[in-house]
Amino acid sequence: MENRLRIYNTLTRKVEQFIPNEEGKVAMYTCGPTVYHFAHIGNLRSYIMEDLLEKSLRYIGYDVKRVMNITDVGHLTSDADTGEDKMLKGAKREHKTVMEIAKFYTDAFFADCKDLNIKTPDVVEPATNCVPEFIHMIEILMEKGFAYESGGNIYFDTSKLKEYYVLSNHSEEELLVGVRDDVDEDENKRNKTDFVLWFTKSKFEDQELKWESPWGLGYPGWHIECSCISMKHLGEYMDIHCGGVDNIFPHHTNEIAQSEAYLGHKWCNYWFHVHHLNDRAGKMSKSKGEFLTVSLLKSKGYDPRVYRLFCLQSHYRKPLEFSFDALDNARAAYEKLVKRVGGLKKEGGSVEPEKFAAYKARFEEALCDDLNTSMALTVIYDMLKDDMPDATKYALAEDFDRVLSLNLTTAYASMEAEANGDVDAEMERYILEKIEERKAAKKEKNFARADEIRAELLEKGIVLEDTREGVKWKKA
Repeated sequence: MENRLRIYNTLTRKVEQFIPNEEGKVAMYTCGPTVYHFAHIGNLRSYIMEDLLEKSLRYIGYDVKRVMNITDVGHLTSDADTGEDKMLKGAKREHKTVMEIAKFYTDAFFADCKDLNIKTPDVVEPATNCVPEFIHMIEILMEKGFAYESGGNIYFDTSKLKEYYVLSNHSEEELLVGVRDDVDEDENKRNKTDFVLWFTKSKFEDQELKWESPWGLGYPGWHIECSCISMKHLGEYMDIHCGGVDNIFPHHTNEIAQSEAYLGHKWCNYWFHVHHLNDRAGKMSKSKGEFLTVSLLKSKGYDPRVYRLFCLQSHYRKPLEFSFDALDNARAAYEKLVKRVGGLKKEGGSVEPEKFAAYKARFEEALCDDLNTSMALTVIYDMLKDDMPDATKYALAEDFDRVLSLNLTTAYASMEAEANGDVDAEMERYILEKIEERKAAKKEKNFARADEIRAELLEKGIVLEDTREGVKWKKA
């Protein structure tokens, strides 16, 4: 198939043509959540854009296999293997076991994904399922001389690599740039860039999750998990690896180091990173105290798809600043858009093949231009303004929504149904009959009768609204 997608590759620091290892097929990996707390909407921006990437690949004809891990062990509060264990921190906070915390927040994460129309990856693998794979990779790395034991832990030796900073382009002096929390020096390391593969001397006396290994009772480091889980399900060659920009260093840098040392060849060709969501105080973070979640947005009356649209209005490689004023603007745009689509008559004429093909080509080109979502949305607005049958517009909206996942053809009806929830079927039939009767009266220029019908409905608590898309009704 024709390789039309052009995408920014963090590895090469440029937009380039996407060519997978196997024609027509894409092996895709997404770094999943550490399930010790709710995901905030900054985290979820990355998952929305990764979802859009996967759906775009499918839309333009690729067979995609997407794998995602669930981190339920081994991730410390600093990305550089120091600080408190995040899962243990969550368990202490809520007086539960680590696995109870993992189950609760995994379910919460996927509930958020469902609200945001984020497709569940083809494979979702918790880290605790893969301890034998972690141990095997570490054994091979030690046999090859890329790992060593020190102070009761197993470390990867970055000095054995020709090049370590392949993704981040850091120098030794810039080591801490991009790391999400302060880094304490680990005196067991031979080199300050070395990282833990396996903890055998736990810093936490009440660490719940430990496994037997050739080096003693312990648990895996965070970075080894993604390498092993991706290889388990996608093999030795991966096409595209996704995550937020804060994963670039050290997490993805360390993944490349250990994976290519283990395999002996290049591992992944394309690296896709989504930029931060900021508020006026800076990057969103769970460590700041109260943080914004999908549940909080819903409690304030926002449809989660409004937040999805808010993200799609900006390019994934640009920082995005969140405010409720900005979200209100996105809500107004969303309601206007779905109202226009909702007013289309599905059977309004026949689908015009030439028009359909022309707009579909423009939409695909926007996606293939490094996921230019703002341009893709412009294509929709241009399509709705075009002088063509409603059936063509409806078919295009339905087709585009395979990628955008904004419920374009169903959201407005759902809004009306919610607003008129206690109107039974018999009453709804009566309202629709009266609307048709009023329409006929106006056609016959019997405006007095049309006004009478409006008044009759108003007495029953129903308000009619004449719009460009036709007559709408709602409860008074």
